[in-house]
Amino acid sequence: MKPIGVFDSGVGGLTVVKELIRQLPRENIVYFGDTARVPYGIKSRETVIRFSIENILFLLKHQVKFICVACNTVSSFALPEIKNHFRVPIVGVISPGAREAVYATRNRRVGVIGTKGTIKSRAYEDEIKQFDSKVKVTAVACPLFVPFVEEGWLTGDVVSTVVKQYLRPLKEAGVDTVILGCTHYPLLKNLISEVMGKSVTLIDSAKQVAIEVNKILSSEGLLNEKGKGKHEFFVSDNPEWFSNLAERFLGEPVKNVKKVSNV
Repeated sequence: MKPIGVFDSGVGGLTVVKELIRQLPRENIVYFGDTARVPYGIKSRETVIRFSIENILFLLKHQVKFICVACNTVSSFALPEIKNHFRVPIVGVISPGAREAVYATRNRRVGVIGTKGTIKSRAYEDEIKQFDSKVKVTAVACPLFVPFVEEGWLTGDVVSTVVKQYLRPLKEAGVDTVILGCTHYPLLKNLISEVMGKSVTLIDSAKQVAIEVNKILSSEGLLNEKGKGKHEFFVSDNPEWFSNLAERFLGEPVKNVKKVSNV
């Protein structure tokens, strides 16, 4: 059966892969991390669109039946354009997370945390307003979260201090729901929850994306019904670095990561 294709600028999209494996264990998955050109957040919109099209063309060589854009920057900057280029169904990470946040909030005050590029794009605000124009959104960039996750700094005084500092505007705004608007952030979920308090709902976009994929594949009659899914991983650079980090994201060793140079 044809696989699901997933791409990201680097390793963060593996949180989406982890959810896909959990919710759709029979599905084959092909993942591409554009590690040679990470990060996307500092690139121009035109460059992000070009990289995204190249990444999708690579996945299509593997006969994928569906594509997950597991990158908030691409979902913010490029999703409408790349959807127009291809017939294969494509879903990003922003709309599923925004929809779930609007559904979850009780006081119509939603917080969004993400990279500088994602927050600057206002993509989550725009999407939330489409679902409910009365929701008040407080968005905060948390640029240190990604390096913390990639260095394995998920607990401790230093990380806790930074998390409290970043999340202060959300607490002051009285939000009762927070979107983790970067695929790295679920690894800091416990600490974020501790700082925000148990009454605040955290929306993990990766989880919502997997639910969305499940719905679409089911409605199109494209779900794998038998067997256990196989998972392939490709990168544009530094497969050893990727393999080491991938184990932290997936909770299991990732071997045979293949480097490709013709994306």
